[in-house]
Amino acid sequence: MSTSPPPRSLRARLQRHAVLAYFVLTFAISWGAIVAAFGLGPIPPEQLAARGAIVYVSLLLGPSVAGTCMIGLVAGREGFAELRGRLLAWRRSPRWYAVALLLAPLSLCAVLLVLSRGLGLVPDVFVAEGLGSRLLTGVGAGLVVALCEETGWTGFAVPRLRARRSVLTTGVVVGLVWGAWHFPPFWEHDTLAEPVALGLLLARLFSWLPAFRVLMVWVHDRTQSFWAVVLMHAPLAA
Repeated sequence: MSTSPPPRSLRARLQRHAVLAYFVLTFAISWGAIVAAFGLGPIPPEQLAARGAIVYVSLLLGPSVAGTCMIGLVAGREGFAELRGRLLAWRRSPRWYAVALLLAPLSLCAVLLVLSRGLGLVPDVFVAEGLGSRLLTGVGAGLVVALCEETGWTGFAVPRLRARRSVLTTGVVVGLVWGAWHFPPFWEHDTLAEPVALGLLLARLFSWLPAFRVLMVWVHDRTQSFWAVVLMHAPLAA
C-alpha cells in the first residue's frame, strides 16, 4: 500500500519561493494600508496633500516589515544574525562610500545643468531660500527612507536573487518591482485613460529606477556593504 509524501511545510514553500513571497508581502502591506486609508482608485491631490504621511509611511512599512517577516520565516535566528552582521559591517574603503553618496546628486546636478543652460530653465533648487536647512532635512529624511526600504530590498531580496542570477538580472528584477511599488502616490484620475499621462507615469517609474538599482546591486556586490547601498538610495528620497 503506497502512501503519498507529506505536504511541504510552510517554511519549505517559502524558502523555495522566498523572493516572490517577499515581493507579494511588500505590496500587500504597502498597497493594502493605502487602500484601507483611501479606498480603491487614485488618491485625490487634496487628500494626498493633507494625509500624504499615511501614504509614505505605508510605503515604507512594506519593504521593512516584509523583509523582517520573511527573514524570520525563511531563515529564523540565523537570518537575523546575518542581517545584524550586515548592519555592523560598515568598515569599507572611503572611496566606495564617496561613490555611493555622490552618484545620485552629481547625476541630478548634471541633468539640472543641462536644463538650465540648454533650455534656459532655472530649477528651483538653484534659487531656493533656506537651501542649507532644506538640505539637512532632506538628508535626514532620505537616510530614514533608505534604511527602511533597503532592509527589505538589499537585506532580503538582493542576496537571494544574486545567489542564482547575475548583477544585471538581479538589478533589473528588483528595479522593476521597485518602480511598480511606487505607483500609488503618482496615480491620478486620468493616468490609465490618457495615453500621454500613462506614458509619463511609466517613464517616471521605469526609465531610470531599474538602471539605478543595477548600479546599487553592483556596488553591493563589490563592497558587500549594506550601508553603501543606503547612501546611494538616500539622495533619491531626500
